[in-house]
Amino acid sequence: MKKRFWSILAFFIFSATTIHAQQWSPEEQLELFGYCEKGLLMKELGISEETANKIGQINYWATLQKLKIEANTNDTFVTANEVNQEVLKKYKALSITGERAKGLISRMSASGCAITQLKFNKSYDTLTKVQLVAAYKTKFRKKIIDQLGVNGRQADLIIDAEAWKQKEALVVAQIAETDFNRIRKTVQLNKEFDKKLVMIDLNEQQKSQAVEFFIQNQL
Repeated sequence: MKKRFWSILAFFIFSATTIHAQQWSPEEQLELFGYCEKGLLMKELGISEETANKIGQINYWATLQKLKIEANTNDTFVTANEVNQEVLKKYKALSITGERAKGLISRMSASGCAITQLKFNKSYDTLTKVQLVAAYKTKFRKKIIDQLGVNGRQADLIIDAEAWKQKEALVVAQIAETDFNRIRKTVQLNKEFDKKLVMIDLNEQQKSQAVEFFIQNQL
């Protein structure tokens, strides 16, 4: 357990995420909602994509109103609480009430989720993809086969996908954390990486194990 703790700690020392502690624009928050909260709400509340999109638009509207309040230019609302009360009415029209509605308000300014996170090891910057693949195979190929229950071909494809992801992530990491394009590129990267794992014919458990493996095991 102690060894595993230090392994995880070492990884995050050499990694970064796309989420920056800042206020994104209302349009960027709406886009972030589509990446993160939308899918979660569809599952949690059992709602359609259409309803989830309407929630996103309500949140977008509320964000605009609150920004106007901060700038003292809002002709309709004086306080953020007044906006929240109007939001609850709009949620109610979608048959979302009570604690569920209040919970939505508390999650209105999402900061990100797994698909927007950019994880990379800075020390791999000096290695080419070919070198990274070779190093992974030498050190981890047998371990991947044993731990994930995959064959040699699958292990090689998992290694190739991870090496690709690490090199691409280092490119994306050059984009400033204050630039929302970093999140967009990260989402594209993570979606493409997931497609690569799917094409290897891994089940959901093996996919999760493959991701976790390279968090726990660094060169």
